[in-house]
Amino acid sequence: MSATGTDVHHVEVRRGRYVDSVSLMQVSATVAGTPGVHKAQVAMATELNLDVLSGMGFDIPADAGPNDMVVAVSAESDEAVAAALAVMEDAVASIGRGGGSGDTFGGEPTPRTTRWAVERSGAPLAVVSVPGEHAFAEAMGALDAGSSVLVFSDNVPVEHEVLLKRTAADRGLLVMGPDCGTAIVGGVGLGFANVVRQGPVGVAAASGTGAQQFTSLLHTAGVGVSHCLGLGGRDLSEAVGGLSARAALAALDADPATEVIVVVSKPPHPAVAADLQEYAATLATPVHLVLLGAGQPTITAGVEKVLVELGVDRPDWPTWGVPAEAPRVDGALRGLFAGGTLCDESMLIAAETLGDIRSNIPLRPDLALPAGLEHDGHLMIDFGDDTLTQGRPHPMIDPGLRLARLEKEAADPATGVVLLDVVLGHGAHADPAGDLAPAVAAARRTAADAGRELAVVISLCGTDADPQGLEAQAAALAAAGASVFSSNAAATRYAVALVSGGQR
Repeated sequence: MSATGTDVHHVEVRRGRYVDSVSLMQVSATVAGTPGVHKAQVAMATELNLDVLSGMGFDIPADAGPNDMVVAVSAESDEAVAAALAVMEDAVASIGRGGGSGDTFGGEPTPRTTRWAVERSGAPLAVVSVPGEHAFAEAMGALDAGSSVLVFSDNVPVEHEVLLKRTAADRGLLVMGPDCGTAIVGGVGLGFANVVRQGPVGVAAASGTGAQQFTSLLHTAGVGVSHCLGLGGRDLSEAVGGLSARAALAALDADPATEVIVVVSKPPHPAVAADLQEYAATLATPVHLVLLGAGQPTITAGVEKVLVELGVDRPDWPTWGVPAEAPRVDGALRGLFAGGTLCDESMLIAAETLGDIRSNIPLRPDLALPAGLEHDGHLMIDFGDDTLTQGRPHPMIDPGLRLARLEKEAADPATGVVLLDVVLGHGAHADPAGDLAPAVAAARRTAADAGRELAVVISLCGTDADPQGLEAQAAALAAAGASVFSSNAAATRYAVALVSGGQR
């Protein structure tokens, strides 16, 4: 333990202690929330994570390697460090031990590879969540053992993705991912997933938050899901060619519980979309394509079309805290998103009225934000993009970066409306409104103190069965002064109307 300025730094290396990256992101966020803790990171000692830890001001032993777990805490006192370590121990214990310390004399050894684990268990589906450079070997091991695989890992080279998916196609298996954040298989959510009822709609999604929005709205309308098969965000790109989309469609078509199939995707490559539409027409089960793009239906419109086919009345999508008369605001629209697909959808909608929207995931290359993510006009930032999550928890787990940007936008006289998404469900922050609602109230006070009106609009993606409590989350956000919508498309149109001076 060492002191730097007024802070106490604690760094320790747990040799041969492996815990998957998703779990450690949640552990890090939990430890960082301990009173008196200023910085905290619990991570495997990969090269990327070591760079991040170094950038945070921690000195890591030179011999730490990717099979070692690093615990790094900076706090105001020795007592705060001790409290943080106790929280860390409890959090890690709650997810179980991983890696090589589970063998017992005379007992069955702990599997050390995905292939070994699949062969021993006979599992039909494996989940791979390791640093991207190691994901290919583990996923191929699962395929070699005869199991389909969900690859949660991101930063996997596209050539590895193509090889995995071609191998799976040859063997009648399915690869979900890489960067597959959401799936629901037989009623079991994997990754980030909302709690939805089971029913007749099968979903194949080259999108994480797009899948969550679609399945949540279906649930709100009283309709359930048979399976939601994630494809990975690049599946409908030209390089990958929809390999997993075809496999997922074939699997859903063969499922007797699936009466309608929906493909949800962020903007696809046009030729790949056309090929997929042609293939879908050959299936016995009707297929709806909800492929975001200029002039294409929104995710909400896609849900409504499915409801019509099933003979279900479209509900009035819930809203909270939306004033009867829209306020008049001056300034630009600033979107701060945790979900990349929701960011894409909002940019497509906003661009129809407001024109060009700058972004770190732009609709056109010439609309890319500079490295500092600053622009004096309309912009939307995806805080879940790979470049902003390297070595950090996803913003659906740790909202720190986005909250800091909200504070900055509130102080910017050019900002008129802030549009945010909040995504509930398993894997996400246990109480997102607990952090966001005070920040929204503070942002509005900052603008008011400067004589400005700042409108905050929130797209709340979730269900009444989610562990965070949909109604409680919505009520807290509305009480802070936000206008809250269950439909991302409706939230965006409302935000655009405020900026453009139109009526709701």
